[in-house]
Amino acid sequence: MRRPRSAKPTDAELSILKVLWRKGPSTVRVVQEAMSEQRKTGYTTALKLLQIMTDKGLVDRDESTRAHVYRPRSSETETQQQMVGDLIDRVFGGSVAKLVLHSLSSQQARPEDMCQIREMLANLEQDQAQNVED
Repeated sequence: MRRPRSAKPTDAELSILKVLWRKGPSTVRVVQEAMSEQRKTGYTTALKLLQIMTDKGLVDRDESTRAHVYRPRSSETETQQQMVGDLIDRVFGGSVAKLVLHSLSSQQARPEDMCQIREMLANLEQDQAQNVED
């Protein structure tokens, strides 16, 4: 029986997705070897996780060759946006401001991070001002 689709990857599934985003479509062996660089992972463990991820709709499997090739269904950016959106809804009651304030107060932001944040805010303000004019 297939599991219900879930767009929320577990920590182990996220590790696999990071490999696939970095290396591109890959076989179980490639995924397993890349994961083992960080933490010893067996071939059957990687295979089982990829099978579960296929059932959940997180990856697609190309069965046209002997060694099946897996590819992520969503880009890294799409997955990050979905996960952050879920975090904002569940933890911060939908408030982006609370997320940003907690993020900035919980860790010392590097000067280059602060510069990037300022630029991003300026761009967002500019985009919003343009949308109001249109």
